[in-house]
Amino acid sequence: MNAYFRLIISQTGTAIELIPQTNGGSPLSIDEIAAYLQLKGISDYDIKLIYQTIGRLKDKPVQIPLCGMRSYQENEMCFFRMSEDKMTVTARFIAPSSAGSLMTKDEILKDLYARQVRFGIDEAAIDAFLKDRTYCTDIVVARGKEPRHGENAWIEYFFETDLQAKPTRREDGSVDFFNLNTMNHCKKGDLLARLHPEDKGEEGCNVLGERIRPRDVKHLTLRFGRNITISEDRLELYSDINGHVVLSGDQVFVSNIYEVENVGPATGNITSEGSVIVNGNVQAGFSVTAAENVQVKGVVEGATIQAGGDIIIERGMNGMGRGKLLAGGRVVAKFVENAVIEAGTYVEADSLMHSKVSAKTEVTVDGRKGFIAGGIVRATVKISCKTLGSELGADTVVEVGVNPEQKARYVVLQKELVELQKKYTTVKTTLTGAAAKIKSGAKLSPEQMKYVQTLLAASQQMEKQLAEDNAEFDELEVLLGQKTEACVCVRDTAYPGTKVVIGDDSMTLKSKVQFCRFALIGGEVKYTAL
Repeated sequence: MNAYFRLIISQTGTAIELIPQTNGGSPLSIDEIAAYLQLKGISDYDIKLIYQTIGRLKDKPVQIPLCGMRSYQENEMCFFRMSEDKMTVTARFIAPSSAGSLMTKDEILKDLYARQVRFGIDEAAIDAFLKDRTYCTDIVVARGKEPRHGENAWIEYFFETDLQAKPTRREDGSVDFFNLNTMNHCKKGDLLARLHPEDKGEEGCNVLGERIRPRDVKHLTLRFGRNITISEDRLELYSDINGHVVLSGDQVFVSNIYEVENVGPATGNITSEGSVIVNGNVQAGFSVTAAENVQVKGVVEGATIQAGGDIIIERGMNGMGRGKLLAGGRVVAKFVENAVIEAGTYVEADSLMHSKVSAKTEVTVDGRKGFIAGGIVRATVKISCKTLGSELGADTVVEVGVNPEQKARYVVLQKELVELQKKYTTVKTTLTGAAAKIKSGAKLSPEQMKYVQTLLAASQQMEKQLAEDNAEFDELEVLLGQKTEACVCVRDTAYPGTKVVIGDDSMTLKSKVQFCRFALIGGEVKYTAL
């Protein structure tokens, strides 16, 4: 029990009685006593004596005279304090004088109502005080209800949503091209996704009866495309067909997979709105075109494979000088020889030989063989290999730091501008001659006038096209001329004769170097140790 005090009012005068704390309770506060005496209009007292007495207070109550006799007793009273967040009300009771009256439950409740407290009144705490009155002690007599905050909705997917993981690499450094996990296969009736709806939580209320809203939560709905059924409660998605499932943005799609043993004379060219799996080989002269992914489990000869997504060739490709792999996503192959590769993301292979390779991000040739020999290999960010070039001196060029599409467009645009400028000059010369004739007084036939008007319209169109093309050319020139942090990494040997291009700077190796990294250093292409 905390220490407390009370007034003793008798015929001989008024005194204050200080009652010590028990069982580890809190001692008296001189500030609380002073405030109470001031409230009661008692000013004739020795504050220093009271303070010293509090310090010496131990086992027995001590009375300190204050002033002469008072004409009335002081009743039990209570101070209420509301927390800043209006979630609790604390009562602190002061003992009555020796013959003062005690507060009733009704009086306590009326005081709370007078302070607008309408919610969460703890009558049990009030009853406990009335049963065993404890003074100069904070008692929570009203408590608001905290809001229960809810949770955002979330969607559980029952398939791999990130298919950008690179192939796993064996302990010996080779790539496992047989377990690529590049497609999420599904069967009719498979559960694809489940929506866990948002929990909006519950409102709270402070002691004044004011509602407290829980935090806002995120609402989600299942979004899906073709070949999918949604449950009646709109919480689950199921596949309607055997196919493969992908997550595009926040939408789930199930596509048909066209599966064939081999592509050749028996099948002709293959075109699919979904994905294609070739269990065998793709013969020279044929093509496979898919809106999504293409997976070939055998070899590809001089064929063309085009995919909106990824191209996976498990055993490799000999393009015979005419084969092409064109992917909106990545290209992964065991080996590629004498072919063209264009990848929307990255290229990974065990070896690249005499091929023209272009990737928007990286080219990685880090398998057990890991060599790039002959041809041109371009990537925006990085080219990594084990061996670069060959002892036989095959013409090998690796280029980083330039977006291949931008570089190709730059070259094409440069040629187009030369041709367009020639045509424009010819047209302007003809128009100048016609204008000179008219100025000299010569008359042109209706056919000639019509021809002049046609040339005039053509020249205006050419001027507009030249302005647009020159602006694009200048923009590409700036982009291609920017310095870059792209690099070429060689884990073993780079052979003489190999050309390394970074941005618009280049170097040709004069001698063999090993375990090196090529980068722009001080505005020049140089190599450092890995």
